[in-house]
Amino acid sequence: MTKLNSYETIYILKPDVSEDKNLDLVNQYKQLIKKNGGQNIFVQHRGRRHLSYNITHYYDGIYVQMNYEGNGNLIKHLGKSMRFNSNIIRYLIIRQR
Repeated sequence: MTKLNSYETIYILKPDVSEDKNLDLVNQYKQLIKKNGGQNIFVQHRGRRHLSYNITHYYDGIYVQMNYEGNGNLIKHLGKSMRFNSNIIRYLIIRQR
């Protein structure tokens, strides 16, 4: 069995995303993480915040933080899924020590 690394992912949703769509996305990503061998998933909704600079004509966004354990293959799938999601304006995946 391979050792799992700890990761933190923060993504910013467009400010006009509804609460229901936000929860759907969170559940979708939790399922993706579980399906690809991730575990110990902890999600925090950081709420709407003003962006330091505008990103594709948006001045604020809805922040969501996820902490979990997984492997590199999981990160590849998660990154690709977030890159092509039209509701996400930015995301960052960090491996924690």
